[in-house]
Amino acid sequence: MIAPTDRTPLPRDFFDRPVLDVAPDLLGRVLVRSTPDGPIHLRLTEVEAYDGQNDPGSHAYRGRTPRNSVMFGPPGHVYVYFTYGMWHCMNLVCGPEGRASAVLLRAGEILEGTELARTRRLSARNDRELAKGPARLATALDVDRTLDGTDACTPEATPLRMLPGTPVTRDQVRHGPRTGVSGDGAVHPWRFWIADDPTVSPYRAHVPRRRRA
Repeated sequence: MIAPTDRTPLPRDFFDRPVLDVAPDLLGRVLVRSTPDGPIHLRLTEVEAYDGQNDPGSHAYRGRTPRNSVMFGPPGHVYVYFTYGMWHCMNLVCGPEGRASAVLLRAGEILEGTELARTRRLSARNDRELAKGPARLATALDVDRTLDGTDACTPEATPLRMLPGTPVTRDQVRHGPRTGVSGDGAVHPWRFWIADDPTVSPYRAHVPRRRRA
């Protein structure tokens, strides 16, 4: 359970920094998803940084579109995208408005609302797998495009809020290449995770899709 003193969301200036500073600092922080069925609290254990138009791996690399417009807005807002025609993934926008950098939330540990998360992740073999991977995380928290643009910093009741939690120490943080990123963006070691945490997802290099003959 989270202490009452930790229920004030992270301030906006936490996110108004370079994405490579924000990403590792999110490890150990707590994301709260409020639903009509009750809250789910998730401790972040793995994230990836995407540096906007400086980063070939970013959705914003080629500029603003209707899909990625939230990335160009104020920091501390939620960017949700739909991928492969079946999954949603959740990001937190960083840096100054117009910069379009964001942190992908890759994995986490459910601290509260485990039973509710289980109803959405029936294929999970155990609780460690409930939010082990970005699509699983979004599914467990019932996050979809309707939450795109949500302000995660406001103290008012919103569907998603980022709480301070307990940040990890520097010696607990590991980093390496991002999962599934191709081309020039594959070389950046911008995936960050908590060492030896069982909820962290396995690394997978990008595998090009084969066209059917």
